[in-house]
Amino acid sequence: MIKKIFMGIGLLLMVIGIFGLSYTWHIDHRTAESLSAYCRIDFQTSHTAQGKLEGAVLTIWDWRYDNAKLKNEAVLYTDGDAWEMKAATKQTPPPHDSRDHAWQNENKLFVELPRSSLPAIKKAETVRFRFYYDNGQTIDLPLNEPDLEYWKRQVQ
Repeated sequence: MIKKIFMGIGLLLMVIGIFGLSYTWHIDHRTAESLSAYCRIDFQTSHTAQGKLEGAVLTIWDWRYDNAKLKNEAVLYTDGDAWEMKAATKQTPPPHDSRDHAWQNENKLFVELPRSSLPAIKKAETVRFRFYYDNGQTIDLPLNEPDLEYWKRQVQ
């Protein structure tokens, strides 16, 4: 009888473990149609005192269960033209301030867009952003239509 109880508990633990592994793998390797559907993004522009556009920065937050860290490189594509950039990255292990992602690693990427890319964003029909993790995973997603229109308004 005790042997059956231990076998039942063991099988239950295996099923829970398999479910947990498949769930966390699915979250870390999720698919999305746009950058803002995949992670949280913040696009900010800066202007001179005279109102002239002087620069833009993009910050993304991506939460994952695995310990893969963001690489310090990113690429912005405007209608196929590539703008390679160096990024500042930071990983914050749980627990952290995010209530929705309390048990995941928070990965933050901050990049200043090249000034020469800003006129290209203004005219672009498509804008894509690519960033990399140290485990070999590459995230390459376009902006959705509302985000693209927002970026275009910001670089006017």
